[in-house]
Amino acid sequence: MSKAKLKKHLLSLTKEQITDIVLELYDARKEAKEYLEFYLEPNCDAELEKCKKAIQNEFFPTRGFSDKPSFAKCRKVISDFQKLKPDPTFVADLMLFYIEQGCEYTIEFGDMWEQFYATLEGNFDKAMRFIFLHGLLANYYKRIEKLIDSVSGCGWGFYDTLQDIYSEYR
Repeated sequence: MSKAKLKKHLLSLTKEQITDIVLELYDARKEAKEYLEFYLEPNCDAELEKCKKAIQNEFFPTRGFSDKPSFAKCRKVISDFQKLKPDPTFVADLMLFYIEQGCEYTIEFGDMWEQFYATLEGNFDKAMRFIFLHGLLANYYKRIEKLIDSVSGCGWGFYDTLQDIYSEYR
């Protein structure tokens, strides 16, 4: 169904019918419930911390050991957070946090496989592009430089690639 068709249908309903649909959606889908709760009472700080905890848990679970963090889950956390339409500074913070966790993971456990680094590099590029497009580089350059310096001893040219990506946006 297209948005236009949905809009046309919703316009034909009474306010009470629309309210019933929204309440049913609230009960039926976890994502809808979270979205509506954030819409009604937006708390970017709390939501950001919840997202950071989810990402951190992929790399450093509170119990056990993560032998292969799920980058897909981390990207979904960021994507879902962006859909809430928070201020771009919160999104940039979360994107950098994700890369920082990946860097901390490789520092903690030693050199990783090539795809691990390639994935982090691609996501670092996305974060840098986002930060640059929203005019936030001045807010984050010290944090970014610290992140890059932290992986100077990593393999597969990881440090050099992060430096190259960063230099494109400086």
